[in-house]
Amino acid sequence: VQLQASGGGLVQAGGSLKLSCAASGTRFSLSALGWYRQAPGNQRELVATISSTYIPNYADSVRGRFTISRDNAKKMVYLQMNSLKPEDTAVYYCKVETFWGQGTLVTVSS
Repeated sequence: VQLQASGGGLVQAGGSLKLSCAASGTRFSLSALGWYRQAPGNQRELVATISSTYIPNYADSVRGRFTISRDNAKKMVYLQMNSLKPEDTAVYYCKVETFWGQGTLVTVSS
């Protein structure tokens, strides 16, 4: 299984970014998918998940600002991030089953 995350970058507070994660070698349509993040000095934490039946779940800190989605035909999972805050700064990782992507850095300036 290979996961390739992209879309990170530098954005001002209040701005938006969309992360993408491409998967290969997995039963993608049957899998729960997730985005996690890890800020310097912190543990990795859940940001959002989406089930195989398209049911999303969000951390309280991002609910209402972030949207997770999936495209089974393309084997892609997305994270639309709006109203970004400096505390959203972290390396964001996608997860499919027990496999992790390499991470993409999101930096939000104040």
